[in-house]
Amino acid sequence: MVTPVIAGYGVAVPPPMRQDDLWDGFFVNHTDGTDRSMRIFRNAGVDTRHGVVNPIKEDVSQWTTAERMDRYETEALPLGEQALRQALDDAGVRGAQLGLIAVVSCTGYATPGLDIRLADRLGASIDTQRLFIGHMGCYAAIPGLAAVADHVRAHGKPAALLCVELTSLHLAPGPLTTEQAVAHALFSDAAAAVVVVPDGSGLAVLDVAARTDTAHAGAMTWHITDHGFRMGLSARVPLVLARHLPDAVGALLKRHDLERDDIDAWAIHPGGSRILDVAEKSLALSEPQLRVSRDILRDFGNCSSATILMILREYARQRPHEVVATAFGPGLTLYSALLRSV
Repeated sequence: MVTPVIAGYGVAVPPPMRQDDLWDGFFVNHTDGTDRSMRIFRNAGVDTRHGVVNPIKEDVSQWTTAERMDRYETEALPLGEQALRQALDDAGVRGAQLGLIAVVSCTGYATPGLDIRLADRLGASIDTQRLFIGHMGCYAAIPGLAAVADHVRAHGKPAALLCVELTSLHLAPGPLTTEQAVAHALFSDAAAAVVVVPDGSGLAVLDVAARTDTAHAGAMTWHITDHGFRMGLSARVPLVLARHLPDAVGALLKRHDLERDDIDAWAIHPGGSRILDVAEKSLALSEPQLRVSRDILRDFGNCSSATILMILREYARQRPHEVVATAFGPGLTLYSALLRSV
């Protein structure tokens, strides 16, 4: 049987923005300006973020959704192409060899989409299959990875996955509520890609599992409005995750006769510093086991679906044997993947 293996990684980000500068130069006047809002920004666990729009220089909060989608098309294509070319070069694969190009994004839409335009730019074959995964949020990289791994397993041809998220385009009109202030203190822009090959060298995709708690579907939302996409983020989210994480991860490991102590690397989506604190406690992890996730949050912010691929790229350099990747999003949904170095 063919084993799908992540053989190449690519990451592209727009210009950096310092968290303190964003507060002092813009958000102090875009929130209620209270000590509470300032603490949200100061304690987010983020030092640097990246954005195609820096609100200090360009306030898009009053832009229509149509204007934001026009900008999305302009900015997402070069970032996505850069990340995909890096991943292809890293894997030693040409665009013409790809059997599938899958694109994930919850921050912009257009038809013909990025999948079609990038396939053309990368020299993909006329019969290369394409898939767009939209509006699933931060966990979407894992079902995306499952899709490209299944394609490689079924067809024996390389496949590529690109996650491109431009959250800076969805700056909400002020003054921000507390929920919105939390989101705007965390989210950032990035494009991240992987190339999966049949029976190569790298991290093999062994299994993927999902768990959705529909009783808390309203705890995390992402709605299209006339002024961009609006985030809803309940303070209950960490508590719900704490309840489900041990069982969700435990069930995945049990299918492979593994225990938590068998896992060498934990790629936990840094939805925020509090989320990582909850993961550390509920999964009985040590601080060093979450260092990569915290470092990505500090240096890049929460890049939605792209974040897990960015964390996996860091772990691939360390060559761990067993890896668990876990991410969370609307639904309320948890997705986990088990990967193994081969």
